[in-house]
Amino acid sequence: MRFGIMLAAVAAVAVPMAVVAKSDVSPAIAKALADPARADQASDDTRRHAADVLAFSGVKPGWQVVDFLPGQGYWTRIFTGAVGPSGHVYALWPSASGERAKTTVEALNGRKLGNVTAAVDPGLITLDKPVDLVWTVQNYHDLPNDGRGEPALTAFNAAVFKALKPGGTYVVIDHVAPAGSGLTDTGTLHRIDPAIVKKQVLAAGFTFAGESKALANPKDDHSLKVFDPKIRGVTDQFVYKFRKPLK
Repeated sequence: MRFGIMLAAVAAVAVPMAVVAKSDVSPAIAKALADPARADQASDDTRRHAADVLAFSGVKPGWQVVDFLPGQGYWTRIFTGAVGPSGHVYALWPSASGERAKTTVEALNGRKLGNVTAAVDPGLITLDKPVDLVWTVQNYHDLPNDGRGEPALTAFNAAVFKALKPGGTYVVIDHVAPAGSGLTDTGTLHRIDPAIVKKQVLAAGFTFAGESKALANPKDDHSLKVFDPKIRGVTDQFVYKFRKPLK
């Protein structure tokens, strides 16, 4: 993915892992996943562990959610049901995403989802009011590429912090790179070292709220490009949840 942004770094912390039991999947999430309107994408739910990952996020009816760089809108179309008519979903692409973003925006808007705003954002996350959740899947590693470097990640994390309500949740899901590799593999393998993600997000003022192993795959040796047929679609992925402090 391509988009123009700016960046930075700092801090690290080790924290307990969180595990979501099937019983923790709320009725709202279960209903959203079972919606016949998304029958065309439902076959991918098991591979993506959608129920577990969404339950881990804590999303609830009435929440305001940002789905940042939502691809073809897989998660956006689930969130619309999970937050319900009293909630809202902002599917946002930064302006530098180009024509691909415009095409997807048109496709999502064509579905006429009443509680979804799909748009190309003039900046990173430009909203009139703060939200409960900022969610980004397999995008964080793209931000420093094409020479943007760590400042792009700093700028993005700052934008997320600003966009969230006090106590709001920030979920980052991405492909795991070898431990200690930092940003080395972001543009080649399209992976990122989870430790540097945690360090950067904590430096932006967030606290670490936990980790889900729903998308972990110990058979992935982390040396392959994520598009390699041997591993595509089933890479080892980390699921980190951060929280903006109440004060």
